[in-house]
Amino acid sequence: MAGQFESRGAGASSSSFFLILLIPALSKQSPDPLSGRIPTMAGSSVTDGAAERLGYITRVQSFSACHRLHSIHLSDEENKRVYGKCNNPNGHGHNYKVEVTVRGKIDAHTGMVMNLTDLKAHIEEVIMIPLDHKHLDKDVPYFAKVVSTTENVAVYIWDHMVKLLPPSLLYEIKIHETDKNIVIYRGE
Repeated sequence: MAGQFESRGAGASSSSFFLILLIPALSKQSPDPLSGRIPTMAGSSVTDGAAERLGYITRVQSFSACHRLHSIHLSDEENKRVYGKCNNPNGHGHNYKVEVTVRGKIDAHTGMVMNLTDLKAHIEEVIMIPLDHKHLDKDVPYFAKVVSTTENVAVYIWDHMVKLLPPSLLYEIKIHETDKNIVIYRGE
């Protein structure tokens, strides 16, 4: 199911996009004699005939920022050779599109992997406040010594988002730097 409309809960944005993917975990195996659970795919099981299901929720957020690709470990000539026009001393900007995907069991009582209002608040804290309309190299301390490539922006977002979410819930950070350049990071 995919949709573009207001998310659940108070304080929802009027043009938020999210994607929810449901994966059934069904099995015809016999229950484990000790637990009574039927083993199925990783992270899922069937208890008393009712399937626990895994879901993926992706929330999309856009932000604008500028940066200069320049490594303190390279000479000026090496930086120009490696990064080309992206090494312009005045920097350049992007309208980034970030997809934050969480993965987990769909709660039998709430029907959710997680509350979208909470995910939205975490994205605001990790992406919008520190990164939106900022010069990444000058305004974000992390990038003072780390080259602000899109790969490293994805790592930055992952490292901060994983601290706010329940363990093992964050699945993927995908950043569209341009229509043709996309980076995916899964914490590996």
